[in-house]
Amino acid sequence: MITVLRPDVAVGIDRFGDWLGLETEVLDIFDGHPVPTLDECREGIILLGGRPNALDDSRPWMLPLRRLLRDAVAADRPVLGICLGHQVLAHSLGGEVTVGHPTGGEHGPRRLAWTDEAAEDPLFSALAGLGEVTVAESHFDVVTRLPEGAVELAATEKYRNQAFRLGSAVGVQFHPEAPPERMAQWATNRGQDSGAMLEQMRAVDDEVSATGERIARAFAEQVARH
Repeated sequence: MITVLRPDVAVGIDRFGDWLGLETEVLDIFDGHPVPTLDECREGIILLGGRPNALDDSRPWMLPLRRLLRDAVAADRPVLGICLGHQVLAHSLGGEVTVGHPTGGEHGPRRLAWTDEAAEDPLFSALAGLGEVTVAESHFDVVTRLPEGAVELAATEKYRNQAFRLGSAVGVQFHPEAPPERMAQWATNRGQDSGAMLEQMRAVDDEVSATGERIARAFAEQVARH
């Protein structure tokens, strides 16, 4: 019931596969794999992260992906964009993304604070009631302006727009799906200390995974209602 779009070999659905509790179809959209049309997608869509940037029109999948996201929002189809997915979603709907933000992005565990609007959001209301949470971050690029009509739902100390909603679509800059081992892999890919990253993420994984599971299950409920 959920189509998961994977724009990079270095990412995966990871723990979301168990938490969603719904049938998932994972589709690669890189290396010549086609981007599905909205009619070819299931009742919900998840767009994962990856190393490309949201402004890179040289990627043959980028323009059809943006069209798909706009079509999904116009059709009120539930969408969840994660990290790069969050940035592509914001850009596709008219927001602004800064590639290689001069303040360096975020990597590792970070505290996330909810906006007042999150308390009324169907995806985040339960989490917002718990106060600040720890999440896994891995990004250099930043959503610096939300699309017109979008609602900001969360921020870290360093960056705003960590989560937003526009209609049926939600973007999250952090990685609710990623276990410590995946975060360590990404540290290796960046030439950073993977052992230190693994230790940091394991130390907070009870909270990170509980937050991720709540988001996955809330999104699945939205899809099931749709």
